Amino acid sequence: MNTHTYVEIITIGDEILYGQITDTNSQWMGTELNKIGFKVIRKTSIGDTREEILNILDEAQKRADVILITGGLGPTKDDITKKTIADYFGVDMTFHQEVYDNIAELFRNRNRELTELNRLQAEVPSNGKVLMNEVGTAPGMWFDSGNKTFVSMPGVPREMKFLMTNHVLPQLQKKYETPHIVHKMLRTMGIPESVLAQTIEDWENNLPEFIKLAYLPRFGQVRLRLTAVGEDKTELDYAINEQVELLKPLLGDKLFAEEDVEIEKVIMDKMITKGLKLATAESCTGGLLAHRITKMAGCSAFYNGGIVSYSNDVKHSQLGVLKETLESYGAVSEQTALQMAENVKEKYNSDFGIATTGIAGPDGGTEEKPVGTVWIAISTPTETKAKLLQLTKQREVNITATTNNVLQWLNDHL
Repeated sequence: MNTHTYVEIITIGDEILYGQITDTNSQWMGTELNKIGFKVIRKTSIGDTREEILNILDEAQKRADVILITGGLGPTKDDITKKTIADYFGVDMTFHQEVYDNIAELFRNRNRELTELNRLQAEVPSNGKVLMNEVGTAPGMWFDSGNKTFVSMPGVPREMKFLMTNHVLPQLQKKYETPHIVHKMLRTMGIPESVLAQTIEDWENNLPEFIKLAYLPRFGQVRLRLTAVGEDKTELDYAINEQVELLKPLLGDKLFAEEDVEIEKVIMDKMITKGLKLATAESCTGGLLAHRITKMAGCSAFYNGGIVSYSNDVKHSQLGVLKETLESYGAVSEQTALQMAENVKEKYNSDFGIATTGIAGPDGGTEEKPVGTVWIAISTPTETKAKLLQLTKQREVNITATTNNVLQWLNDHL
């Protein structure tokens, strides 16, 4: 069996290079290709020029077995991909009646008039196999060149995904024999990447040769991705699970999930299973806690509500923090955090209350309480306690780090 079938993804469009749009196509394509055993070796973005397109096609076919292209297939003069591909293969453009009929039908359904520019979209390189685009006007095109495959698709994500899902991926699987690829993702929080690497160094050094480990750090978290490649999927699954069981004791309570899910999803599942309710009181995090919780479908089964109490007046009037506490200790204090967590729990008739209050920055700090000083608190059915965090001078970092810390603390209690 061929161990790898290599793929290169090319995105075409000046708007990508100018930063006017974000290239989400190559990320999605890479994920889907990896699932079926294709190895993406390069992703390239280039502008709308004939010379650049010709050069990258020539370079890509030397590196990859499959070259996937998105962009530059619209009806306007700057969309030159299709004609340039015809020049690359040394063929003429031909009119494709089925593509034209598809465009005409789409325009009738939208009560729009068909123009000569739209008619030009029905012209394709003569050596290409048309991939019908039922959700847009620009067709996909498949080109076989010896043992190489070139596929050109529209840059509109919805149209690209339709063509990839319904045409490209199934046909690639038929043409190329690929190995099985099995991934396993573990999610950790509260341990820096360098410390984590030292902790599991011996385990990593003893991994079987066909299993690779990748560290994927992201703002207070590190994802560990195990990847096994081989011919027998059952054996790969067994081998990865065996390694995970050896790894888990080394990670301890820093491991919060054995799948690629956020910690708030782990918390939701635990609380729903146990029939528990949660409420939040936020100051420095400005509602990010509530947002991370409520973006999940089904959160109403455990989340009762929350308050963003940015001012002292709201902390007192809505959360019941005592004026004496605010005057004596300040909004950023252990005493205030404790009352916020306990009072929001009672106010919303919940089992758990969590709270955040701090100086996110970049201004507002003092010598006693510098920027990055944060108190978080948790109120459980049996106790209420607070914890001091000393973070950075960067506002966004502090807000996210505070949210991560309080969610990790809640998860530990569950």
